[in-house]
Amino acid sequence: MEKEAIRNELKDIIDPYVMEKELLGNLSDTMELINDLKINSANIVDIVLDIEEKYDIMIDDNSINQMNTVGEAIGVIEAKIAEK
Repeated sequence: MEKEAIRNELKDIIDPYVMEKELLGNLSDTMELINDLKINSANIVDIVLDIEEKYDIMIDDNSINQMNTVGEAIGVIEAKIAEK
């Protein structure tokens, strides 16, 4: 799957959890989910569950801990899709 397609789908997944919608307009790989997008850490679990359902993948705890930025989240998604 193309990285840009994953980025757009990830944007849709995190949209309900981002209160400042203008941040999504400038979404970049270096943006941190918690600090920059101001996503509540409890919502990270919801986002992971949404990602797992969308891509039919399982994301282990170690991988969740590597998903600090948008780019890292995309990387984890790509790796898990490749493992299927």
